[in-house]
Amino acid sequence: MTPAIHTRCFIPNLGVVDPLCVLSNGELMSFKTMLAALGVAVGLAVTPVAAQESGGTMVMLVQPKPPNLAPYLSTSGPIGQITSKIYEGLITVGEDYAIEPSLAKSWEVSDDGLTITFHLQDGVTWHDGEPFTSADVQYSIMDVLREVHPRGALTLSVVDSVDTPDDMTAVFHLSEPAPYLMVALNGYESPIVARHLFEGTDPRQNETANKPVGTGPFKFVEWKKGQYVRLDKNEDYWQEGKPYLDRIVARFISDAATRTAAMESEEVHYGAFGAIPNFDVERLAELPYIETTTKGYGYIAPLMQIQFNTANKPFDDKRVRQAVSYALDRQFVIDNIWFGFGKPATGPIASLFEATDLYSDDVMDYGVEDRVERAEALLDEAGYPRGDDGVRFRVTHDIMPYNEEFVRLGEYVKQALGEVGIEVELRHEDVPTWLKRLYTDYDYEFSSNYLYTLPDPVLGVHRQFHSDQIRPGTVFVNAMNWSSPETDELMDKARTEIDPAKRAALYAEFQKKVVEAAPIAFMHEMEFATVYNASLKNVESNGPLGVYSNFADLWLEQ
Repeated sequence: MTPAIHTRCFIPNLGVVDPLCVLSNGELMSFKTMLAALGVAVGLAVTPVAAQESGGTMVMLVQPKPPNLAPYLSTSGPIGQITSKIYEGLITVGEDYAIEPSLAKSWEVSDDGLTITFHLQDGVTWHDGEPFTSADVQYSIMDVLREVHPRGALTLSVVDSVDTPDDMTAVFHLSEPAPYLMVALNGYESPIVARHLFEGTDPRQNETANKPVGTGPFKFVEWKKGQYVRLDKNEDYWQEGKPYLDRIVARFISDAATRTAAMESEEVHYGAFGAIPNFDVERLAELPYIETTTKGYGYIAPLMQIQFNTANKPFDDKRVRQAVSYALDRQFVIDNIWFGFGKPATGPIASLFEATDLYSDDVMDYGVEDRVERAEALLDEAGYPRGDDGVRFRVTHDIMPYNEEFVRLGEYVKQALGEVGIEVELRHEDVPTWLKRLYTDYDYEFSSNYLYTLPDPVLGVHRQFHSDQIRPGTVFVNAMNWSSPETDELMDKARTEIDPAKRAALYAEFQKKVVEAAPIAFMHEMEFATVYNASLKNVESNGPLGVYSNFADLWLEQ
């Protein structure tokens, strides 16, 4: 007799089964058993029968679940993975970081670098049917992204004004040359929003945060909190014939083993950013219907770190921060927690920028052989001797609430710092609570985190270290409360320096000073694996944006 199935097990109209279901007797139901009980063929559960060869319903894992769907407010990874299919930018980023057209079909830059004229695509409409015009561009840049976007406030501050001589032309007037600006105008980094939906509202409270309306290849249909977001093909998309997929379903599955099982059983087609734990990647890659790639992360250049609240004891003392940096074994973390995915970080700029001369390893080395002894000496010098119980002081470590690796990292931090006399209590909260604690209330001592360093330091590095980026309520900026006039000046000069050699020298000095001050323990340059079903085609065409591209070129082979 077929066991009873909870009604929540089947997501109506999607042909998708909820992997977190249980039978009426409390036992876990396998994917195939559930399908059989529902009378649904395996092929139907993955892709609809009517799907053409170039279409299909693609199910992607997004982990953790997003706090909102407002990329103009937050650069939180899960948000961008979904909304990059809904919103678009003026440009997109192709192979080798080439700037390619998106909502802007062409542009000209004046000889002095102070004026950029964008010519917009014809016939673009918002998902609610309203026409897209230069007024949307002007409003998005000046009234939304400059005001509330975590990185836009810094990146776009150089834009003094945007003129709209006609509906299809937007003219940017800059206060200074900004060679980093063009690459930042992509849909993930600088999403263009609909003026008619935002004007007269507070962007922080706009209803599109939960019901996004864009110009992209996929339209928002439904968000069932805790389970999935459904996006359907935009039949009126301005790129004729695209997108190829009929639908994208972004699934939220909190349990790592269940995510792996869902990929293995072909219930889901795609998982990026550690959605499939690293320890499962190699095993899944051996299956004939599973593919893996580490491509698609070049744009973000993610860096794993331990960051300190430098405003409060004990981490207001540079020597304590340096001691923690010495106490942590980066290679051990890479090998045993991230299963070999990554390389030790030397500072705030990733080594992949070595080709541009912006990276320097002429910095203080925390990976020396006697690092533990140095940590002990620094803690003694800072006035934190061991007590009778061997403990110097007690602190709380906030675990980044993303993937299981961060839980294991927290356990390692507790163990490693315990060896030098620092007793660590671990705290794990959900994403919204963690974000508020770090970036609004500053109610923490130290936390694991990872940030995107992005194609230029102005985009991804300045926001974390410049003192003007201590902005309560804005996420993924300077949460360390760290301020240094010297490094502020170096960043300010490098931002506008057009001579490559001089710019490289400024950033070399910046890296040396930041690493020595240690507001962050730079752990490792992260390497992610994207795992996907072999029936999903054109995945590696997404270029350096990877999962943050719009997926207009993907399809499922039937």
